[in-house]
Amino acid sequence: MVDQQMDDERTDEVEVAGAVDDLEGGAEGADRTTALRAGLEDYELSDEDYALLLAEETGAAAEPLEVLPVVAVVGRPNVGKSSLVNRILGRREAVVQDLPGITRDRVSYPAEWSGQRFTLVDTGGWEQDVAGLEARVAAQAEVAVEAADVVVLVVDATVGATGTDEAVVRLLRRSGKPVVLAANKVDDQRGEADAATLWSLGLGEPHPVSSVHGRGSGDLLDAVLAAVPEELQAARERPSGMRRVALLGRPNVGKSSMLNKLTGSDRVVVDATAGTTRDPVDEVVELAGREWVFVDTAGIRRRVHQSSGADFYASLRTQAALEKAEVAVVLVDGSETLTEQDTRIISTVVEAGRALVLAVNKWDLVDEERRYYLERELERDLVQVRWAPRVNVSARTGRHLERLVPALDVALDSWGTRVPTGRLNSFLGQVVAEHPHPVRGGKQPRILFGTQPSTQPPRFVVFASGFLEAGYRRFLERRLREEFGFEGSPVELSVRVRERRRR
Repeated sequence: MVDQQMDDERTDEVEVAGAVDDLEGGAEGADRTTALRAGLEDYELSDEDYALLLAEETGAAAEPLEVLPVVAVVGRPNVGKSSLVNRILGRREAVVQDLPGITRDRVSYPAEWSGQRFTLVDTGGWEQDVAGLEARVAAQAEVAVEAADVVVLVVDATVGATGTDEAVVRLLRRSGKPVVLAANKVDDQRGEADAATLWSLGLGEPHPVSSVHGRGSGDLLDAVLAAVPEELQAARERPSGMRRVALLGRPNVGKSSMLNKLTGSDRVVVDATAGTTRDPVDEVVELAGREWVFVDTAGIRRRVHQSSGADFYASLRTQAALEKAEVAVVLVDGSETLTEQDTRIISTVVEAGRALVLAVNKWDLVDEERRYYLERELERDLVQVRWAPRVNVSARTGRHLERLVPALDVALDSWGTRVPTGRLNSFLGQVVAEHPHPVRGGKQPRILFGTQPSTQPPRFVVFASGFLEAGYRRFLERRLREEFGFEGSPVELSVRVRERRRR
């Protein structure tokens, strides 16, 4: 019985591969896609699957990221942050339950009010003097504050200002971000007197709202958009083709020196003392006849939750700057041995889904012997990012800095690359025919269909008849890079297992 099932699976595999080969011989890509997709009707697909396929059909060419205001909604647990987010969005996106601690990660949503688009960020409840999971939730909320342009502090008007609310206020004052105070759970006029007591927090006028009924939400949004900094409005007026580049690396690796050399002036303070830069510094730089926005960031010393004081907030600001960038230039010190910090910073860029360029700095200090060992260190420690373009530079002398532009262009082009669905499935059929998935438990899963629903970074979804092992997924990603390039860009590959419909 098992042998018969394996034979059937292999027969299906050969038939799919043969159909792909036949279609590739003369049919157009659209016909190939339609024929392959028709086979999916025999499998159980969810509404989300169909929405994914529709998004792939209507996918447009990648454009430079638009600079949108970021509005973070923060507050202590169970004050109605997620309910307010849903009210602003006009739909139930954020999970809401009458229990504290439901929201844990910060989640971003596209939103719009009065014709102005912005990014709305829901966060977990912030608490002081907590440990474990609650501490990590609070850290995520602090990251959201650092990444935001405007912060909405939600306070429960029926309870009034608590000690935790006052601690959040102190955090927001240190951040220097404009804050709009939302007095939530004011369902009628009788509750406005409770909202008035929140003037004591010292954040200005409390805006009474009811996230459940929508009362006062329009006035709140008017105040939020009015608080958007003028610098961001100026950034929105920049040409859309201006790309944002974040300079990352551990302390004293030469990030500020590189920015000064690129601008031709002492734009930022440079000193041999590690940790001189604390705040991200934006600067418009003209390279190769085009303007770029370069962001100098603080050096990342250790994991954010292990930092303290100024280092902690510098790490948060660096992470926020990365999220607003499109490509990261990670500097490593070529004259020193690669460290765990270097590899962790590179992993942070990949996890954020940003394009990546590796810059080996202080090349003027690297002799022949050091070059020999450096090459082996890069091959050993950065094996997971062999796809990243690399330039050897000297920020102090300006040597080879002109090579940054071609590397940035390659990485950004790959970051926005979309593979036609017909070509993608022809490739998958050929790969599967040559290297089928190993048989496990008497079954051999096969790939039914592949699609690329989004770019920046390129994201691929593969429908399969069974679970694909991690090793085989890495093999598919490697072959995707060999076939389509993606130099300088991370590639996300996910698998959706779908079973045949019961007849």
